[in-house]
Amino acid sequence: MSGWSLAWRLARRELSVRFRGLRLLLLCLFLGVGALAAIGSLGEAIGGELTARGRILLGGDLELAVSQRQADPAELAAMRALGRVSETLRMQSMAVTARGTTAPVQLKAVDAAYPLYGRLVLADGRIVRAPNDTSVWIGRGLAERLAVGQGDLLLFGRAPFRVGGIIADEPDRLGEGFTLGPVAIVSRAGLDRTGLIQPGSLYETKYRIATPDEPTRIGKTFERRFATAGWETRTRDRASPGASRFVARMAEFLTLVGLAALVIAGIGVGNGVSSYLEARRGTIAMLKVLGATSRLVAQIYLLQLLAVAGVGIVLGLAAGIVAVPVVGLAVGAVLPIAPGLTIAPVPLALAAAYGLLIALAFCAPPLAAARRVPAAALLRGVLDARAGGGWRGSLWGLSAGVPIVALALTTTGRPAFAAAFLGATAATLAVLVGIGMAVRAIAKRLPHPRRPLPRMALTALYRPGSRTVSLVVALGLGLTLFVLLASIRTSIDGNIRRSVPARAPALFALDVPPEREAAFRDTIRAVAPTARIATVPLMRGTITAYGSTRVADLKTIPDGAWALRGERGLTFAAALPPGSSLTAGRWWSPAEARQSLVSIDERLASALDLRIGDPLTVSVLGVERTARIASFRRIAWDTLGFNFVMVFSPGALQDVPHNLAATIDMPASRDAAVTRALLPRFPSTSVVEVGGVLKQIQDVVGQMATAITVAAGIAVLAGIAVLLGAIAAARAARTYDAVMLKVLGATRRQVLAIQAMEYALLSAIVGLVALVLGAGGGWFVVTRVFQFEWLPGWAVILTTLVTGALATVLIGVAGSLPVLRSRPSAALRAL
Repeated sequence: MSGWSLAWRLARRELSVRFRGLRLLLLCLFLGVGALAAIGSLGEAIGGELTARGRILLGGDLELAVSQRQADPAELAAMRALGRVSETLRMQSMAVTARGTTAPVQLKAVDAAYPLYGRLVLADGRIVRAPNDTSVWIGRGLAERLAVGQGDLLLFGRAPFRVGGIIADEPDRLGEGFTLGPVAIVSRAGLDRTGLIQPGSLYETKYRIATPDEPTRIGKTFERRFATAGWETRTRDRASPGASRFVARMAEFLTLVGLAALVIAGIGVGNGVSSYLEARRGTIAMLKVLGATSRLVAQIYLLQLLAVAGVGIVLGLAAGIVAVPVVGLAVGAVLPIAPGLTIAPVPLALAAAYGLLIALAFCAPPLAAARRVPAAALLRGVLDARAGGGWRGSLWGLSAGVPIVALALTTTGRPAFAAAFLGATAATLAVLVGIGMAVRAIAKRLPHPRRPLPRMALTALYRPGSRTVSLVVALGLGLTLFVLLASIRTSIDGNIRRSVPARAPALFALDVPPEREAAFRDTIRAVAPTARIATVPLMRGTITAYGSTRVADLKTIPDGAWALRGERGLTFAAALPPGSSLTAGRWWSPAEARQSLVSIDERLASALDLRIGDPLTVSVLGVERTARIASFRRIAWDTLGFNFVMVFSPGALQDVPHNLAATIDMPASRDAAVTRALLPRFPSTSVVEVGGVLKQIQDVVGQMATAITVAAGIAVLAGIAVLLGAIAAARAARTYDAVMLKVLGATRRQVLAIQAMEYALLSAIVGLVALVLGAGGGWFVVTRVFQFEWLPGWAVILTTLVTGALATVLIGVAGSLPVLRSRPSAALRAL
């Protein structure tokens, strides 16, 4: 019989009755593989759904969008030559009920061809297109906020509309992006009735095209033909680029979290395997006495471990598949699309491969240790502290570790980030191992306490066969993860709180006619005399060139150059805006203000490698305008005032048709009164409550933080499993120590006190290290991954650390309780 066949027969016989000893291996792999499988499947499900529904989410195969104007005859003819065209126009507006209650809405005007793809479905089941010229379809959120239903009247601008139905499914909703209110859909002729479209009004016109041709190619052809007109193109394969970027970034981060959890679980695997093989010393000795070679012994237990690992991996994959729809139900508000049950072969295969490689990497050292220790030593009841895996075990572990790193680097969109993450994980483990070795060395050199119990707790740290290093690693990982999660969560919560400054404007107003600014101010002060009103010119434009670079020629957008994606708000000012400070260059003088100059955000300047004096070109209303960069600014984005990436001199944009935007700072109790006073006199002006917008953003960020905490909680569970494994691996040695102490007259309480002191001492030492490592990891995730400000809540972090340390001591003491029940006679017979 061949070696592997014999090994399998022996492994199968023993495994059938010894499965209990490998439950920790099963649990650790289940947690790690399940986390990776769930994260990968979730990203694949959402990404696949975005791709499959691309033309529905976009509303066409190709979308051409422009602000504050509509296509001219030549542009419209070029579009119609490409395929069927549907025109939609959207803008911010206000809905007013017959009772005078108001709500901001995203007013969307559609033509008879809308939607080109998908179906517009109402709550009563009707499938509709554009309403008639006096009717409106409204979103469920608007109906609930205004307490209106089918048949009720709503006023938009100067025109009344009757609610024709409540929207249940708007096919292109996700492709529309962030809005400041629920949607209300009217016909194009209905929009003309409102009188909202005036010179300078802020609105966006989108032309969706259904075409059999390749949309990317024809979109680029259109852009080149009308290069200076400010058109923005999107195709069905990137119908919702913001959602796609969010899913991709979150999937990358969570995949690395899952991989870290699996690596941490791998340590638990190693501890569990060590404990299992320690318990099998008698069997291994008998096999060697009966002629089994070290190779056969290694084969037997390798097959056992692989069999159990296979079960853990399969269970983890199954849990990952089932977790996807569960996550969709739990945190669906954070996700762009609620995912269903999905079987994604590639993420599942990667999770299985990671699980198998991790199992091999961490099982190798204890297997090699069992392989090289002679039978005579294995038959002894006392541990041989010198027995180890040697160079062979290290080589086996490294052989499995290299593919893990290779997989992590080649399957992520950001290899540098993955390398940094894995490097940080490896460095953390190395630091903890070093701390463990240092604790042993220092404890050996410290003067012994006079009292026996503390003295025995101290000597337990460096006695022969002690598991101090593995315990330090286990404790350190658990406490580091607690600190990491607490620092991430409190920092995100701090950013949410900080998003509401001490004094924020109560209202924003859009589309205020410049010629009626004085009347606008008088109307507000008649209701709120103490109101502080700030107005700025506002228009929309697209960056088409910077320096010597045309944006249309770029294959990829530089990192940090988000302002190149689509249109941005533009303004002009004679004086430096509040909330901005110059970091380079100088502000224009009154004489220079007549020139074409611009001041831009310092971070955008860094991303685009711009210098003072470089040209910057924007397209406004289809006309390109070039300005010279006069200064860079640092912008206080959290002031909730008017903050613009680009502020032009009056000479650059003053002649462009535009309206004003305003902030109104006053007591919150006057919000409704001011809104009611403004709308009759300024029907084209939209008034938005700042509090509602902030709550919308805070809810999304808070849900994201919860999702991150839940996902990273898998790593915490893995850390707890590691601690349990370390305790289990040390059980044989602790049993022997407890027996010897009992023989010498120690009570159970004294034995337990010694072990509690040992865990408390280790927790105190490791807690300081965990605070540094966990806070450092939290800083990296918060500032580099999510690009938030580092605002940790130290009180919460320290409380979490102390609670975790106390929990660690309790877990350690609880794990020692079975040791106290060991009979001295049974242990002494094994000597």
